[in-house]
Amino acid sequence: MNTIQPNLNGKGLRIGIVQARFTNEVGSAMLDICTAKLQEMGVKAKHITVATVPGALEVPLVLQNMAATGKYDALVAIGAIIRGETYHFELVANESGAAVTRVGLDFNIPIANAILTTENDEQAHARIEEKAADAAIVAVECANLINTLIGAKD
Repeated sequence: MNTIQPNLNGKGLRIGIVQARFTNEVGSAMLDICTAKLQEMGVKAKHITVATVPGALEVPLVLQNMAATGKYDALVAIGAIIRGETYHFELVANESGAAVTRVGLDFNIPIANAILTTENDEQAHARIEEKAADAAIVAVECANLINTLIGAKD
């Protein structure tokens, strides 16, 4: 049996991050935590590319364009969708989540989806640290796993 163990060494990895600015206080805090965790795991700051977009619905398009370059080992989606008084929350949460997943599958690239979907600001703030750090870990671990399975990118 050949078991591939988790590899959290980010050395040599290139990570792209797309942050939705609509809930900028949450997204900016998540971005800071995620990039710090990536660097803690060995990803060099110069190998982290950050793009910001207006909101969660714009995230997948930029992820798709980053993925199309072939320059990244993994991508991260960051932001927050906080329920309001209308159906718009469901629309944005569902469409954004499905599109992020589709980009990863279409381009065979790991995407850590750290777009929070919460009922209120308090829930979003309570999840910032854990979700942002988890996104960095997922990106590095899955990039290494895919690179092991299909061979390292140049």
